[in-house]
Amino acid sequence: MHLQFYGAAGEVTGSCHILRVQGRTVLLDCGLIQGGAEPDARNRAPFPFEASQVDAVILSHAHIDHCGRLPLLRQRGFRGPVYATAACRDLARILLADSAYMAERDAERANRRREERRGGHAQRRDREHRAGRGARSGWIQPLFTVEDAAEVIGQFETVPYGQATQVLPGVQVTFRDAGHILGSASVWLDLEEGEARRRVVFSGDVGQYDTPILRDPEGDGHADVVVMESTYGDRLHRDRAATLDEFGSILRQARSGGGNVLIPAFAVGRSQEILYELAAHFDEWEVGRWQVFLDSPMAIEASQVYLRHPELYDAEARAAHRNLDRIPALPNLALCRTATESMAINAVRDGAIIIAGSGMCTGGRIVHHLKLNLPRPECNVIFSGFQAMGTPGRAIVDGRPFVRIHGEPVPVRASVHTLGGFSAHGDQADLLRWQATLQGKPQTWLVHGESSGADGMREALARKGVAAHVARPMQYLDLAALG
Repeated sequence: MHLQFYGAAGEVTGSCHILRVQGRTVLLDCGLIQGGAEPDARNRAPFPFEASQVDAVILSHAHIDHCGRLPLLRQRGFRGPVYATAACRDLARILLADSAYMAERDAERANRRREERRGGHAQRRDREHRAGRGARSGWIQPLFTVEDAAEVIGQFETVPYGQATQVLPGVQVTFRDAGHILGSASVWLDLEEGEARRRVVFSGDVGQYDTPILRDPEGDGHADVVVMESTYGDRLHRDRAATLDEFGSILRQARSGGGNVLIPAFAVGRSQEILYELAAHFDEWEVGRWQVFLDSPMAIEASQVYLRHPELYDAEARAAHRNLDRIPALPNLALCRTATESMAINAVRDGAIIIAGSGMCTGGRIVHHLKLNLPRPECNVIFSGFQAMGTPGRAIVDGRPFVRIHGEPVPVRASVHTLGGFSAHGDQADLLRWQATLQGKPQTWLVHGESSGADGMREALARKGVAAHVARPMQYLDLAALG
């Protein structure tokens, strides 16, 4: 019985940990690496296990840095079940399909540019690619395909919150609401092997308390080992009321100054919350003076999933859902599904609020809007979520004078704002509040954080009398031997 840290140990993205019990192998998440040095090469690298020998995956939630390599796992031989909540499965279907489409499109573009640089032989290479000889001919292959994504969704088995479920001999899982995005869960694992009995709690991503739409994170129970996220372990978010005041102030100031407002937003969670607040403060923030564009087919689809799962809302959102006619409307909201609708926004030089993905500006439609609007001093960019090291979003937030988009340097002259209070991740106080509900004296291992976040969380826990360790990649824990 042992646990081995793999992805998101010493960094934020690529969540994946390896659990072995009674000779069986379980993965906790299987996420995509985003940002940092050579993420594509790292994502393509071999797993430190045989994919065909993985018996099951237990998925905490549908964000791509937690589920994004599931299609690759399938491609390399995994045929077991993926356990998740129903809402998690519904969102993962959307995110994985989009990620696969982007991977196929990026590979196609890279191959086209390669042919243009080399000149000639394009028809021959096209014939070879169609004949299945692309890899030998030097063609770039997508990390995984739309077909891979669809097939792995067929392996999902849903488990309701709070229902203890035997997934393998010696492995029982219970999902509890993590309050991060719809369907997100902390994973409570009851393990048995020989005489050893251990409860391992994997936090997943812990959300903020007292935020709209979603319920608060759940904890409260005995644990022997805790694997805990630490994204914002070194800091506190701005007070929610102050964050909303700042948001409204930015919009009023931006409207009087001309130009557009760009909001890079994760399609799941953040986009829905921003729209919720724009509607709730429609008059106060003078939102009617703007054209609001949700330029993300994925966010539009994800919003429909949110509407289908009102049972997961908090009390305020449930009341609003029961009285849809009373919800403040956004009559000036345009839903942009097609590329043509997205490109038409380019003609709007001022008065547009553009909400588009990806949240870290690593791809998607937001990069096209940034390329057009970043050089314009009258424009504003509002970041509402974590920007991982090495991503374009992080470069902009850090005040770089230029950022590379589509291989070209783009000057950053627009005003840049960060609204930390909108983060789907809990801050240090939220993480401490969640950890305090755990009973016993569990050994605590910190993952899903850069060094500053993990070290800050470790020090904060130490002040509470809790000894915690920062997990290292490939570090091995013998769970049966733990006291």
